[in-house]
Amino acid sequence: MSQAKAVEAEPQEVLYEVADHIATITLNAPERMNTISATMLDQLTVRLKEADADPDVRCVILTGAGRAFCAGLDLRAQTQGAGLSIGSSGGVTSTSLDLKNTPPTVMQEMETPTICALNGGAAGYGMDTALGCDIRIMGKSAKLAAAFCKRGLVPESGGTWYLPRLIGWSKAAELIFTGRTLNADESVAWGLASEVVADEELMPRARAVATEIAGNAPLAVRAAKRMMRMGLNEPFPEHVHHVYLQLLPLMQTEDLKEGMMAFMEKRQPDFKGR
Repeated sequence: MSQAKAVEAEPQEVLYEVADHIATITLNAPERMNTISATMLDQLTVRLKEADADPDVRCVILTGAGRAFCAGLDLRAQTQGAGLSIGSSGGVTSTSLDLKNTPPTVMQEMETPTICALNGGAAGYGMDTALGCDIRIMGKSAKLAAAFCKRGLVPESGGTWYLPRLIGWSKAAELIFTGRTLNADESVAWGLASEVVADEELMPRARAVATEIAGNAPLAVRAAKRMMRMGLNEPFPEHVHHVYLQLLPLMQTEDLKEGMMAFMEKRQPDFKGR
């Protein structure tokens, strides 16, 4: 049975739909504020991979059902599903961890642009998952809660990698060490989100941004994201060389010709991803 078929046979803790070159992935356990279970982890991984592999998908929106985006790990489920066990003393002992096919790693390797539409609170794992997206748009009631150290944990899903790069060492240290919660306006002021909109305008705004992205040449957008990720970890001379190597095949595409012709003819381009 394929991964996608296996997902369909389980309770649908992650919803998936594609329309107008945009995949919308929705965490779907509102009764527990979309806390991450082993089932949700598996389904989210499958859907992220499916979206990234689909040539018809040019942008992904990740959001949550109900009043929260994701309130963190469903700890009782995760002690079994993630290869962790609770000892008689109450301590947590790792027995096995396979992080190659988990959402943080998959999101980091995706070439399709991702938008997180934060419809409510994002705490712990939920906050890290939001940070793994390329763009964050927040509803007015949304919050980012870096409550890891308050629970005796560290940002286990990428936060210690993302936060210093997004907001600098000092602000990242302040946020992680204090375990502070930021409201939507504070999140924008700290540089953790692009904008705040009224709750009822969140998905229309996210779709508008996704539509704008999807209207551009998809091969160029994916190459640009690839180069941005590479640029985080390589010196400038090497990076410029790699960008040039990415540019060469793009110059042979039909989309480049279409983009140039559309500019000359003063019309909207019709990109095919070829």
